[in-house]
Amino acid sequence: MKQMTLLLASLLACTASVVQDRQDQLVRPHILGIADVRIFVTNIAAARGFYSMALDPSAPCLWCEEIPRSPLIILLNAEQFAILVTPPTPPPSDLLDQITFATDNLAALKKVLTANKVAFIGPNDTADRITVTDPEGHRIGFRQYRTISPKSVLNASSTRIIHAGFVVHDRAAEDRFYKDILGFHVYWHGGRNDDETSWVDMQVPDGTDWLEYMLNVPANADHHTLGVMNHIALGVPDIHAAEAQLRKNGWSGNEKPKIGRDGKWQLNLYDPDDTRVEFMEFTPVQKPCCSDYTGPHPKP
Repeated sequence: MKQMTLLLASLLACTASVVQDRQDQLVRPHILGIADVRIFVTNIAAARGFYSMALDPSAPCLWCEEIPRSPLIILLNAEQFAILVTPPTPPPSDLLDQITFATDNLAALKKVLTANKVAFIGPNDTADRITVTDPEGHRIGFRQYRTISPKSVLNASSTRIIHAGFVVHDRAAEDRFYKDILGFHVYWHGGRNDDETSWVDMQVPDGTDWLEYMLNVPANADHHTLGVMNHIALGVPDIHAAEAQLRKNGWSGNEKPKIGRDGKWQLNLYDPDDTRVEFMEFTPVQKPCCSDYTGPHPKP
């Protein structure tokens, strides 16, 4: 009897050890922020002209190539870049092709995604990059965190993406992916009226960047509306100074800075394919509508 008791105790300890090992293996690693975005553009030369104006046309070698080619990679800062790429024919309705997030342990994240039956779709996935689709078919990437070499940063634009947004029809399904599996949390939510929710900002669990659900968008929304909704946002410390610099760079749009429902100054530009590029101050200047902020604000 004593031997059986010892054997049972040993088996229980072994089982507990295996369970603990599996739990340890499935601990979600840190998801730090937006690493890069891919944007479909139908005319690379026209898009280069717009993004050069919107970013920093004086940055040395930001636009070195004499003939623009697809994909065109724009180095934004030591951690982020944007990729302009020619779309398939016919172009999809969503021109924000992919949002990629940085993680400090890609191998561990792959195990978490696999355990949750999330399929990898990227034919070009590498040891430091993977691609999946969320429940509504948006392409989402994950990249092993790394900084870009100091020499390369000299050619960057000193611009930071603080959020990206896309149309969401089924918030509950998206929450099961971003909130339950990946650990994103609501940073702020609001709408055009105080009693409605049109936008839900889902902040990464280990940083300040966020993904914005754009809700209540009709299934038959036109091209311009989809360009407004599927967008990226660049952080600036002073929206009026940003506007002045944009006009010096050659921007002649009619839009003016305004304070959004989230209490932050913002200014909207549109690339040649009508994809919105939002400039937004890092911190609010007044109390937001609808809900309070629940996480830290981004910084320059």
